[in-house]
Parts: sequence; structure tokens; C-alpha cells
Amino acid sequence: MEKIIPDYLQNLSSFLQKTSYSEIPENVIERSRLVFADSMAAIIGGSAEPEVETLTKRMLISKNPGTASVLGTGLSGEPMTVSVINGSAGTFLEMDEGNQFCRGHPGMQVIPAILAQAEIQGASGRDLLRALILGYEIGARIGIACKLRMTMHPHGTWGTVGAAVGVGALQECAAKEFQELINISSSLGLATSRKTMLEGGTVRNSYTGVSNQLGLLAFQMMKSGFTGEQDGLSTVFGTVVSETFDSREMTAELGSRWEIARNYFKLHSCCRYNHGALDALEKLLSNDFVAPEEIESMRVETYSLAAQLSDRNPQNTLAAKFSLPFALATTLVNRNSGVQSFTWEQVRNSKVQELASRVEVVEDPELTAMMPDFRPARVVIRLKDGRKLDGETRTNRGDSEDPYSKKDLRHKFLSLCSRVYPQVYCEQLHDQLMKVDQLEDIRPLMASLRNQCIKEKVDG
Repeated sequence: MEKIIPDYLQNLSSFLQKTSYSEIPENVIERSRLVFADSMAAIIGGSAEPEVETLTKRMLISKNPGTASVLGTGLSGEPMTVSVINGSAGTFLEMDEGNQFCRGHPGMQVIPAILAQAEIQGASGRDLLRALILGYEIGARIGIACKLRMTMHPHGTWGTVGAAVGVGALQECAAKEFQELINISSSLGLATSRKTMLEGGTVRNSYTGVSNQLGLLAFQMMKSGFTGEQDGLSTVFGTVVSETFDSREMTAELGSRWEIARNYFKLHSCCRYNHGALDALEKLLSNDFVAPEEIESMRVETYSLAAQLSDRNPQNTLAAKFSLPFALATTLVNRNSGVQSFTWEQVRNSKVQELASRVEVVEDPELTAMMPDFRPARVVIRLKDGRKLDGETRTNRGDSEDPYSKKDLRHKFLSLCSRVYPQVYCEQLHDQLMKVDQLEDIRPLMASLRNQCIKEKVDG
């Protein structure tokens, strides 16, 4: 019996087939360059984490080099293996970009898979960016169309579909192939747990890597003749991981509203739900210098998802990144909210621990009602001398409504990449990535990244 494909999926698949690079607006292309460069930096920076280094060694046990590059190393491997490693590295530092409307991180759900595929086939930079834009679009729209169960972590769910679509775009799939690819990949998502991140279970950092791997697998399955449901998206995202799926959101303003152009970037090295309070704290401190020892107590009023991040005593670096009390405390103690403030050293810092113990986090229903358009927070600091200081914000820095400058993002890029590469090379790499769509073949760029790591090891 022939499948009855719903209209929205037919329209969506036709859009994916027909949309060429030249038809994508320049502002969307420009945003995709920023997303690509920012994501590459997050992966390279994350590759220096001990767990990622060990995972890389264990997963690349074979001495035979593969065809895809492990970023931040001089190594290569098979695409599905490499996508797991790169995807895991990209989320480790909590510096990957995201999209507030889909409540997740579409870029890192797509880039490791399409980067591996692009390197295999020698794709151009234009083809790579097109794949990123289209994969991002579909993944994000699924996140918008459904409301994942509160017990689920968004990574590893709709990202699998985004990755599969990105790979399909690189391979110039026909509309019917995209239909099948979406239906297959929709059934390959993970049963991810939000509690894992709240408890600091670092397996959470692998969800994105595995979803990229599954996206590559879905493409191979589709090409091998495997089939999915007639409407896998509605089943999985409307009855399994969510009880609501509005298929109209999959095609609403399609081709005129681009989700990658509505993304946000991060400078605070922690969960995005912390950022409203950190931005409010920054506003507060811009008017009043406060020393940690002057503080009697702190109270954070925020929206529901952020209010969950209330652990005052995180036990590892991941739990610290998902703790509002810790994020505020380490920022105040270190006068910085970057990577260096969320290390093991800071998790064990008695000054940070003591200050975090005096932070109260509560939900304000009125602030919850402002989501997803806003991510509001209010911070009240009571000082030992009786004074009260307060700051608040509605829009987080880095959102499209309050964007970071290109200078800010470049500085972030250099700081992350310099964990692996020398500063001069990082500056050159940034310039290359911001012109990636001028490359006729992505492979020389990837070879340069590997060779630079090998050179560093020899010179070192």
C-alpha cells in the first residue's frame, strides 16, 4: 500500500530540494557563517577537556586513519565515529549557540554530521553552509512545533532529524528522499533525561554527538531502502516525546522566516537558563561594585526552566554549569563568567561554595508567562550593611534582539581555539571560517586543522 504523505511534509521536502544557496537571503548566509565559526570554536575548545581526550583515544583505537577529521587533534576516523566525538566536544564547555524558540541548540545538532560528510565528498563551502541552514531550519522547527516533556533533555531528540536533513542536503536528495529521510530519522532519537544535566551526569554531553551519528546513519538507511512511518514527526513528537505537535509550524513563513537568523550566541560558559540572571547581575554590578564578603544573601526570581537550576552545591563542572547559585557565585568571586570560572578548581573553591550556599532561586509565574519570546530574571542582593541592590532583564545578551558584536564573537572564538592552537593560527582560522563559502573544496581547510595539531605536538 502506498504511503499517504501529509501535505506539510510534502511541502517541506519540496522546499528542501528546491532551495539553492543563491536563493537564501544574504543576512541568513552571514548569520550561518557566524554560527559555523562559533560552533567550530566550541568543538575545538571542548576537545581539550580530559574526558573528550580520553574518549577520542578509546574510540580511535584503530591505527588506520579515516576520512573525517577530529577537530582539535591531528587525528581522523570514520564519519560516524568522528561525529560522536566532535558533537560531544562541542557541548562540553556549554558555549555552543542556540535558539530560544525551539529551546535547544540546533547548530551543534547538525554541524558535526555535515562537516564529516562534506569532508568525505569534498563539498564546497557554499554547499556546507546550505546544508547547515536547512538542517538547522528543520531541527529548530520541530522544537517549535512540539513541547518536549519536561523530563526530557532537548539534545538527541529533534537534532537527529536536523543532522539527517543536513546530510541529505549535501547529497542533493530529491523531495521523496527527504520525506523518507525525515520519517526514518524521526524514529532514531534518544530518550534523553533532563535530570542527567541537573545532577551533573556527563553522559549528557554525548547526546549531541550521538544524534549527529544517528543523522548520518539515517541517511545511509534511507539510501539502503529502509523506510519509516507515513508521518514519523507527528507520531514521535506528538505522542512519544511530546503530547503536542503542531504541523503548521513546520511550514509557517517557510522561506521568509529563517530560524538560524533568530539564534543566540553565548559568552557565559554555562546553561542558557542561567544567562538572564547573569545579565541582570552584570547590570547591577555596572552601577555598584560588590565584594563577595559584603553579601548577606542573594535571591533570583526567574522563569520555570531556569528555576530548576537551583542546586547550591554542584559536585562537578557540568552540574556547576547547570546551577544558578554557582554561576552567580563564581562570577562574583572571579569577576568573570567564561570557561575559567566553571573549572574543577572553581567547583572546589571554598569562597565560591560559601557564596553559592546563600543564593535562593524561585520561580515567578509572571516571568514564566513571558517565554519563549523573553528569558527574564530578577536578581536581588542584600548586603551585610543593610543595603539592597537589584537588577533585572527580559532579553538575554546574545539574542537577535540584543546581539553580541562581531568583535565579541571573534574574541570568544580566539579564547576557545587558543586552548589548542597558537593565537596567530587562531586568527587566521577565524578569517578563513568567516569566508568558508568561498572555498571550492572543504578538504584543504580540514587538512590544515589536522596538520597544525601535528605541528604543535612536534614543536612541543
